[in-house]
Amino acid sequence: MVVVPPPLRPHRLQRFSFCRRLHTASVLRSGAGISDPAEYCKDFVRKHDHEGYLTSQLYPKRFQGGYFALRAFYIELATVREAVSQITLGQARLMFWRDAVKDIYNDKPPRHPIALAIHEATRHSHLPLYHFNRIIEAREQELHNQTHLTLESMTSHAESTSSTFLYLLLAMLNLPSSTLAHAASHVGVAQSLTTLLRALPYHASKGVMVIPAEITAKHGVNQQEVFSKRKSSHGLEDAVFELATVANDHLLTARDMFEESGGRVPPEAMPVFSAAIPIVSILRRLEAINFNAFDPSLQIRDWRLPWQVWRSYYKRTF
Repeated sequence: MVVVPPPLRPHRLQRFSFCRRLHTASVLRSGAGISDPAEYCKDFVRKHDHEGYLTSQLYPKRFQGGYFALRAFYIELATVREAVSQITLGQARLMFWRDAVKDIYNDKPPRHPIALAIHEATRHSHLPLYHFNRIIEAREQELHNQTHLTLESMTSHAESTSSTFLYLLLAMLNLPSSTLAHAASHVGVAQSLTTLLRALPYHASKGVMVIPAEITAKHGVNQQEVFSKRKSSHGLEDAVFELATVANDHLLTARDMFEESGGRVPPEAMPVFSAAIPIVSILRRLEAINFNAFDPSLQIRDWRLPWQVWRSYYKRTF
């Protein structure tokens, strides 16, 4: 659900400007990564996104720097809401990135390692500015409302974030195909929904229900009870099952895009679609625990995932 924020009053505008300058100054004061932006982004992804780092190894070496830059940018924006205590501070960080992306395309990137790494990537690949701005706008909407009333709203948000990130990766690899883009759109939605289901306990601890209200209401889920007891119930498991089914349906639709090639993804595009492999792993694990998102085993890394990633890569399937 898109919530339009109220107009900022003059004193709020002044405070917002100050917060933005404060964030920019803190970035400039931190010299970390300036000398080697590519290594900074690689380390950033390794620390914050195990699955993203795992699939990074499938990209040709000449594109790995670009991949890490884009993934670091995506992670940085995805964690803004949890990293700030006030919406104004989140707006300041997103405004920094809105300006940073604009400056990158004017060949004047700010002295921030992720911005410098993205600038380097734009020198070797055509990365549409629109995609960056779309992700930033979606994360700004998220500051004002983390929950969704409808599945349609949640899907739209997923398309503006996860799917759009995959579009950037296709652009980086110079793969301008409507078929690939269509398939990537569905993989992105599946990825977003599955990631939220796995993170349901964390968000519940913050008083946020990640499953759309229309689904929880259908299954009689008492959200306040979930927040206070922090454990599963039959109704919640049914709601998790329904959303997991939607995610799986998007995966099936993405696979159908490659029906003419026997379900095999073009080899040059397989690194992008390797993002679907962890999704399959999470959905299988959810099914094995009867869709109890609070089962601790769901938070443990799947030791089989590296092997599954390489096997799927060489079979060119997901």
